Amino acid sequence: MTETTHANRRAQLTAERERLNDELTTLGIDRNSYDEGFADSGQVTAERGEVDALVGSLRETLVDIDAALDKLDAGTYGQCESCGQDIAEARLEAMPAARLCMACASKRR
Repeated sequence: MTETTHANRRAQLTAERERLNDELTTLGIDRNSYDEGFADSGQVTAERGEVDALVGSLRETLVDIDAALDKLDAGTYGQCESCGQDIAEARLEAMPAARLCMACASKRR
C-alpha cells in the first residue's frame, strides 16, 4: 500500500472517528432528556434500549477505528488479524477499519 493510500485511509478513519464521537455526544445529551413522567413508560424503556444498542454499536466501531489507526502507525494496517494475509484493497476501501480478510470474515458469520 502506498504512502498516499495510507494518508487517505488515516484521513478517512480520523474523520469517521470524529463523526462517531459527535454522534455519541449528541446521543448522550438526548439520552438524559427522557421524560420520566411520560405516561407510557414502556415507550421510554424501548427508546432507551434502542439508544443503548446504538451507543454500543458506535463504541465498537470506534474501537475498530482506533485499532486501524494503531496499525497504520505500526505498519501492519491491511493485514488480516486471523490469517495474517493482506486484506483486499476493495474491502479496505469499503471498510477502512476492517480487521479480517473476506475469507476469515465469512468463516465468522
